[in-house]
Amino acid sequence: MNVFVTGGAGYIGSVCVEELLNAGHAVTVFDNLSEGHRSAVDVRARFILGDLADRDLVARSLTGAGAEAVIHFAAHALVGESMQNPGKYFRNNVANGLNLLDAAVVARVRKFVFSSTCATYGVPEKMPMDESLSQRPVNPYGESKLMFEKMLQWYQQLHGLEFVAFRYFNAAGASHKFGEHHRIETHLIPNVLKVALGQKEECEIFGTDYPTPDGTCIRDYIHIADLAQAHILALAPTKAGFFNLGNGAGYSVREVIQTCERISGRPIRAVEKLRRPGDPPRLVAAADRAIGELGWRPAFAKLDDIVASAWDWHRRHPNGYRG
Repeated sequence: MNVFVTGGAGYIGSVCVEELLNAGHAVTVFDNLSEGHRSAVDVRARFILGDLADRDLVARSLTGAGAEAVIHFAAHALVGESMQNPGKYFRNNVANGLNLLDAAVVARVRKFVFSSTCATYGVPEKMPMDESLSQRPVNPYGESKLMFEKMLQWYQQLHGLEFVAFRYFNAAGASHKFGEHHRIETHLIPNVLKVALGQKEECEIFGTDYPTPDGTCIRDYIHIADLAQAHILALAPTKAGFFNLGNGAGYSVREVIQTCERISGRPIRAVEKLRRPGDPPRLVAAADRAIGELGWRPAFAKLDDIVASAWDWHRRHPNGYRG
């Protein structure tokens, strides 16, 4: 298929583009490079430098690419920043996303795959988390993603735009070519590995008194190559709806740090700090629906494998995409 990927120069998008090309799809990447990196775009893909705020450019680009499917990664995704600047998140994640939806209808796109988030659930009512949970976001980031999910439902009903929306848990790891390099790094694994690389003196543990076996938060980590495979499976006709993506196994902050120490073979100093407001003790996905309906199977289910791939990439690219 001809696949149009927004945010394809970003962390998850870059690996998804790589896997799409490996699977024989033709790919056009549309990215404004505000967070992504030009060198993170696979050389086999066509690249368009553009912003979703430019309604006319989005429409021309989508039609010109002959897009049969859209995979939409482009979004602002920092929870803390969304609490300080909610307008930025609603403007980009909702209003600019609407430009893409309208262009997809005009271009007669057959399938729309959306990168959503488990943040749409807010504080979960049960664990592990499945798609039946109530969606009550506790920050503008999660709210903006939920608003776009609702827009997708209306566009399917009124325009026949078939969609799949994936609610991610914690994306991690790397392919051999592409890895994680954010201008503002908030993810645990790369920040811990920065200590192993000698780029930071210490990593931080926020809260050690949670009702978990070692007192630290537990999260579900999923390898970005597994995320990419889910998006490829979603391109099949008739596949539609909402799917959680996670490994179904949680790891604590201390377990992640210990795994990074073991994989890197280097000591990692951690300092304990107070809890951050709003951090649930445990977030673990139930991905049974994706497994049953899409035939998806995570290939990197073990934390060791995820961390090993990240460590290999960061060790070879200590400055990320800067060199």
